[in-house]
Amino acid sequence: MSTQRPPRKLHVVTHGCQMNVYDSARMTDLLRPLGYESVDAPEAADMLILNTCHIRERAEEKVFSQLGRWRVMKEAKDGEMMIAVTGCVAQAEGEVLAKRAPFVDLVVGPQAYHRLPELIAQAHRKTGTVIDTDFPVEQKFDFLPDDAAPQGVVSFLSIQEGCDKFCSFCVVPYTRGAEASRPVVSVIAEAKRMVAKGAKELALLGQNVNAYHGEGPDGKIWSLTRLMQTLSEIEGLERIRYTTSHPNDMADELILAHRDNAKLMPFLHLPVQSGSDKILRAMNRKHKADEFRRIVAKLKEIRPDMAFSSDFIVGHPGETDADFEATMALIRETGFALAYSFTYSPRPGTPAAGLPQVETAVKDARLQELQALLRRQQDEFNAATVGLETPVLFTGKGRYPGQIAGRSLWLQPVVVEHGQDLTGQVRMVKIHHANPNSLLGTLLEQETIAA
Repeated sequence: MSTQRPPRKLHVVTHGCQMNVYDSARMTDLLRPLGYESVDAPEAADMLILNTCHIRERAEEKVFSQLGRWRVMKEAKDGEMMIAVTGCVAQAEGEVLAKRAPFVDLVVGPQAYHRLPELIAQAHRKTGTVIDTDFPVEQKFDFLPDDAAPQGVVSFLSIQEGCDKFCSFCVVPYTRGAEASRPVVSVIAEAKRMVAKGAKELALLGQNVNAYHGEGPDGKIWSLTRLMQTLSEIEGLERIRYTTSHPNDMADELILAHRDNAKLMPFLHLPVQSGSDKILRAMNRKHKADEFRRIVAKLKEIRPDMAFSSDFIVGHPGETDADFEATMALIRETGFALAYSFTYSPRPGTPAAGLPQVETAVKDARLQELQALLRRQQDEFNAATVGLETPVLFTGKGRYPGQIAGRSLWLQPVVVEHGQDLTGQVRMVKIHHANPNSLLGTLLEQETIAA
């Protein structure tokens, strides 16, 4: 008679950045050997993990709101459900979480989640919340299992974590720790496993990914450029992207890689935050607006089809109408295919949080004006692709029957009417219509391309 224990059910909710998406996937991989299998319904789970982000305002309240709903589920199971909070809110507010939500079993920082199996065992043995928000000496990547579930045609790969920049508005150095880069051998091995499981595009992740400085197999420190060149030699890999970058780490060799590495896509997410040098100093960004302009100009010169995305914060303490207009001028001059913009929100413990704040109504009005400009630019960029014949990497089925969906060189979703499943293939498509957030195209047959 079999005494094998039935599989335990795991449900993970992820807030925030692509790195959190990657971390959630690796936590799932880590718990699979313990008998956990993923389920879509939280009420069916034996374990719930909330992987949190601390960047935006009211992040903590969103966490407690989610936990309140989960508390009801746990009580309905007479406590036979484990709840874990991981990520940056866990790191920054571990003790607060334990006090406000004592029904939470685990609070684990983003650098300690490789310890989940032993922490779960601790939680089963004791009452109260188990907290691990240390910054361990060892790299967590050295302790994660090699056997990872496929992410799909487009896969995220973390290669660098932490930040040494200490921007005045940002909590990342306090929640993710100092900059650390994975060894090259570790990155290449995981990349090869991802490609073997169907990945055609790799998105290399890091808080300052272009500051990558991992130890190579030759004992020397490798730059991001050298790492990407080696990755590009993996058979079956079609595309490489990297995010998020800092202007101060855009070395000339990295700029030239966009010309020389055929698998590196002509799209760069490069946060500038403001167009005002005064505000950039207040933000402790350590670069000026013109340095950002020079990077953009160099990239456009060597790669004319290059497109850009960026981040903007409006209403940082001290921002005047003139400072805001400097940001608008930079946006008008540069032209962005995509951008993310927010009003400044004070993050506890950061230098800017204690400064006199810009009025909320002023911040909101500026954000609306800035987002309207960015929306026009995105629409113009999408419209400019109409008529182009361009390669598209197909990632799966479209929303409606008979559709297939993919990604352009510039990250735009592309939808094509086609009866066959072309997932994982790169095919030429002629764009015939631009929607606000996607493109419609027609698949070009090989004979048409040859002609």
